[in-house]
Amino acid sequence: MNKTAVSFEFFPPRNLDASFRLWETARALAPLSPDFVSVTYGAGGTTRKLTHEAVAALHNHYGLNVAAHLTCVDASREETMQIVDDYAQAGVREIVALRGDAPQGQDRWTAHPDGFSSSIDLIEAIASRGGFTIRAGAYPEPHPDSGGSTEADVRFLKLKIEAGASSSITQFFFDAETFFRFRDACAAAGIDAPVHPGILPIQSWNGTRKFAARCGTTVPDWAIEAFEKAGPEGEASLAHDLCTRLCRDLMDGGVGHLHFYTLNKPEMTLAVCRDLGIGGTELAA
Repeated sequence: MNKTAVSFEFFPPRNLDASFRLWETARALAPLSPDFVSVTYGAGGTTRKLTHEAVAALHNHYGLNVAAHLTCVDASREETMQIVDDYAQAGVREIVALRGDAPQGQDRWTAHPDGFSSSIDLIEAIASRGGFTIRAGAYPEPHPDSGGSTEADVRFLKLKIEAGASSSITQFFFDAETFFRFRDACAAAGIDAPVHPGILPIQSWNGTRKFAARCGTTVPDWAIEAFEKAGPEGEASLAHDLCTRLCRDLMDGGVGHLHFYTLNKPEMTLAVCRDLGIGGTELAA
């Protein structure tokens, strides 16, 4: 059995049908024994309450180790730390601490007047509470707000680790070499905390390209050409093959933990894990 660890990201449901889809996704992926699962906030913190409800349900009913996303967006320090205390009371012991995207209607991120100014401040405050495993975001390609500098992103990640994060999860990328260059830069900067690559199984090529444009992920020419050649009929098969190849390249390069952005659609993640021989997949086949 492959010893590669996995984790999965879900997003909170906004309606009854989406709730069923989330629960079915959790049920389908639980047999892979994930190290943890995370639940996101919507853009600008728009699903804060739904995130809390989904975290509690996954923790209580599925026995999963849930890492709740928490951002600095549109909330005071007091409100944010009350959420942290509520998670502690509910038995949740992991948090993915992020700055978050700009609130709806704003082009640029600005801190709440009484809120945290950055993810570093948020991580430091959570760490001061004690009792939490804190995970940070990482960017193998320059974050849109970093001025196009990978060096700045690496320095910022180091500050997050020093503030109390014990590991990080990267934004998605297309080439394994992109991750390896970032991992090497982190090591050279003295970051010894694990950096887990974020994997996005492509559910929609058009949707993935739009997402990449928003978060600063480079879409390579070879991928554009491959999907154009595959056409709509061959898109799913190509997406599966590319995801499997990316994960295999990462594993061959020494990566021991893969974090999948599932989009609450488990089928491709299951198929890729099965192809990679990642543990427990025989239960979900």
